[in-house]
Amino acid sequence: MTARVQTWQLRAEFAAALSRLYAAEVPMYSTLVEVSAEVNRELDATERVIVERHGAIRVGNPRELADVADLFAAFGMFPVGFYDLRDAGSPVPVVSTAFRPIDSDDLEHNPFRVFTSMLATADERFFAPDLRMRVERYLADRQLFDPALIAEARRIASDAGTDRDSADRFIAAAVDAFALSREPIDRAWYDELAHVSAVAADIAGVRTTHINHLTPRVLDIDELYVRMSRRGIEMIDAIQGPPRCDGPAVLLRQTSFRALSEPRRFRDDDGQVSEGTLRVRFGEVESRGVALTAEGRRRYDQAMAETDPAAMWNTYFPATDEAMAASGLAYYRGGDPSKPVAYEDFLPASAAGIFRSNLDSDAHAADEADSSQYSLSWMAGQIGHHIHDPYELYEKAASQ
Repeated sequence: MTARVQTWQLRAEFAAALSRLYAAEVPMYSTLVEVSAEVNRELDATERVIVERHGAIRVGNPRELADVADLFAAFGMFPVGFYDLRDAGSPVPVVSTAFRPIDSDDLEHNPFRVFTSMLATADERFFAPDLRMRVERYLADRQLFDPALIAEARRIASDAGTDRDSADRFIAAAVDAFALSREPIDRAWYDELAHVSAVAADIAGVRTTHINHLTPRVLDIDELYVRMSRRGIEMIDAIQGPPRCDGPAVLLRQTSFRALSEPRRFRDDDGQVSEGTLRVRFGEVESRGVALTAEGRRRYDQAMAETDPAAMWNTYFPATDEAMAASGLAYYRGGDPSKPVAYEDFLPASAAGIFRSNLDSDAHAADEADSSQYSLSWMAGQIGHHIHDPYELYEKAASQ
């Protein structure tokens, strides 16, 4: 009898297969993984940290996002949080959620998560009515995922696993759905969208989706930044997120090597196909700290609003886990300061900052009020899945 493949095993195999795909498409990713592993070995990282990845993908409309939700549910990954990158310091015309495991045991087995952004076509600050109509027509006319793949995902999610042969076929098909296409890109259409935002062009200027970046976790991101730079790899200008400090690491710090020029094929108005390049994909790496409570997050936002957050950090946060726990600023299992609850989610300002650091120009937004209705409840209704509150998940983890 064929052995049954459990949900967490499907997720682990899916993450590993995506990693192999991305390494083949973006060879410098392998260097990033190699240097991350080198730093982690020196710091005695756990197996969970070594295998940990998060991915990022982009879709165009609620129908496509609903398919993503159904697909990832088969891997035990559920939507957590709502992120609005349109009002960040570096605005990006997308709203996002993160698909990830939500149970502590599942996270320990394999914490793969995918930050998933959807183009905000209803925001007239970015999309004038005529352009919005044409973008939405273009998106309605494409199909990112084979209906048979989504149907199989629903079956596997319902059954909480599948047999070995079905698992192999399903994972291969799911990975293939995120492979970079060599189909020629309509140059005029892509350029028109790029004038609004390079991210808009990456989402709605092509007929398929792809992995935008795949991110390993490293215990010392500052050391990794130095080692990558020593290898002659151009990194973005800064590490996004909280500053390095002497006290407990909190939330999430991220950086990346700069987006590379990748060969792509373009079709011109005369029908001729020619070779060109695009800079949209980059190599991100992350370092994670303890999850902050609502009060801790309020202090974090205040600290980051300072002119020099690093210089003022100790004004907002104590220097030990014991003091963090006693002050109710962070989550610890059973209230034990030696057992911090890892932050499993994302920071919209950091995500927007990473996006912006790898683009050649800012998004162009009209100076007017936002009349769109994007929200967590709106998104949940559109995709037909409950979107979990991260604070509730951390409270549950801390109570165990």
